[in-house]
Amino acid sequence: MGFLEQDAPVVDYAEWSKGTRAEKIVPMARHWAEVGFGTPVVLHLFYVVKVLLYVLGAWLVVLTTAGIDGFTNVAGWYAEPIVYQKVVFYTMLFEVVGLGCGFGPLNNRFFPPMGSILYWLRPKTIRLPPWPNRVPLTAGDERTPFDVALYAALLVALLVALFSDGTGPIPEIGSRVGVLPVWQTVAILAVLAVAGLRDKVIFLAARGEVYGSLAVAFLFTGADIVIAAKLVCLVIWLGAATSKLNKHFPFVISTMMSNNPVFRPRWIKRRFFEHFPDDLRPGRASRWLAHFSTAVEGLVPLVLFFSHGGWPTYLAAFVMLCFHFGILSSIPMGVPLEWNVFMMFSVLALFVGHAGIGLGDLGSPWPIVLFAVVAGTVVIGNLFPRRVSFLPGMRYYAGNWDTSLWCIKPSAEAKIAAGIVAIASMPAAQMEKFYGSKETAEMYQYMGYAFRSFNTHGRAMFTLAHRAMAGSGQIAGSAGSGQIAGSAGSGDEEDYVLTDGERICSTAIGWNFGDGHMHNEQLITALQKRCHFEPGEVRVLLLDAQPIHRQRQEYRLVDAATGEFERGYVMVADMVTRQPWDDTVPVHVTWSASVSP
Repeated sequence: MGFLEQDAPVVDYAEWSKGTRAEKIVPMARHWAEVGFGTPVVLHLFYVVKVLLYVLGAWLVVLTTAGIDGFTNVAGWYAEPIVYQKVVFYTMLFEVVGLGCGFGPLNNRFFPPMGSILYWLRPKTIRLPPWPNRVPLTAGDERTPFDVALYAALLVALLVALFSDGTGPIPEIGSRVGVLPVWQTVAILAVLAVAGLRDKVIFLAARGEVYGSLAVAFLFTGADIVIAAKLVCLVIWLGAATSKLNKHFPFVISTMMSNNPVFRPRWIKRRFFEHFPDDLRPGRASRWLAHFSTAVEGLVPLVLFFSHGGWPTYLAAFVMLCFHFGILSSIPMGVPLEWNVFMMFSVLALFVGHAGIGLGDLGSPWPIVLFAVVAGTVVIGNLFPRRVSFLPGMRYYAGNWDTSLWCIKPSAEAKIAAGIVAIASMPAAQMEKFYGSKETAEMYQYMGYAFRSFNTHGRAMFTLAHRAMAGSGQIAGSAGSGQIAGSAGSGDEEDYVLTDGERICSTAIGWNFGDGHMHNEQLITALQKRCHFEPGEVRVLLLDAQPIHRQRQEYRLVDAATGEFERGYVMVADMVTRQPWDDTVPVHVTWSASVSP
């Protein structure tokens, strides 16, 4: 990595461009294994500065509170419940404005580096209600002045809370300042709920499963506030650890370590693969680190929760601080950086600052009810991932998400640019502008393909792309036709540009963070309504995450103009044994249209 320049793969463009997609991914995958994305050091420093500004902002906001005094007297006030409450609301505001997860070039956001507030304060942008046919007054996919007012109201409610004072001492937890007035917390939760029912993207961007759940804890009284907040954190850690009990997670580790700016030498990065450069499956180091980190995340929080002080609490706290700092220092793609800082602060403010408070201090059953609701959502999300986003399902960085790949003709790309209200241009255009030439942009587009294919689902996605571009009539038999070779089909793939669903999501709705629930059939329908694609102009493959109890992933192939034309599944065992450039994963078709759309 250079300080100012990207460490780019060296290829003969004229020869490289003649290869198939799989052949063109090979040198990019090998480069990624040694270098990662090759991000300039200055860009990593930019994210470090952003994290420091986030911390400074929270620090200054907390000091506006009556009774919280002394910039350097952190030990005197860090465990006050209002401090934690304000950090919760400050971080929710930071995220829902668009400055947190998904911000900037490491999430392929160049011009501008964020969406969120730039979209959600504009009428006629696309909104995606979670249950439009079940919840009254939420149908439709166009943002109205009412939706804009809801989002603005959420921002105002959060700002009001940030600069308010506490309600007085809470002797049960040794608090001199207390918490914010309950009505402020109720107002934030109510507006977030209504806005989320009108547009699930706002709820997800606000990280409602984390900060919304913690806000609920502040509706309780006395020691129940601390107990409920601890239980929510416990679910976050245990839920994330449980979701990593799969065959996908070692692939996340090898990919993340390749892109780690701290471990710079190439020989170290190669050690995370089975046998560089020919076998780029996760090596022993990746598998060991995957198992070790899962054990830490699944076991140490239990010690933290039940130890109630002394050296076991301090040791567990130290381990969890190291755990989150390890993630933070790797600056992972998607950049959930501030979330990791927040979890580190949670360790100190809740589990160290209130180590003596535990289940024996419960004053009501409400913290247990909150725990059951949040944990139940995690269980449902792991059993039925198509029904629950990976965020409330807490399948964080488990390598097991709903994903999509959009096959778009240039004519359709022009229709999208003209047909939607958006701030950002289409991904290919952004990359060409950023890198200065179409050729360089194409190479980095394939670096993106390599990143996706390093994850297990990428192998299936690029296999299914052949089928999506060919059309059902050319590749599939009747329903129940069984296993079919992954590369079957003879459509003209040169007519299409393959774009990750996250990139489409970024352009169309203003926020993305690895969640296929935001670029599934609902977004396809919204774009078709505005852009009027012709049959064959846009083909989308949708790959569901793996349910925890089944070793396969369901897929659907959809034509934006004519609808679904094939569905089936791929086996996890077939994906984990293949190389990143292998697009011949066996496909099991369970239904297909009788004729090509």
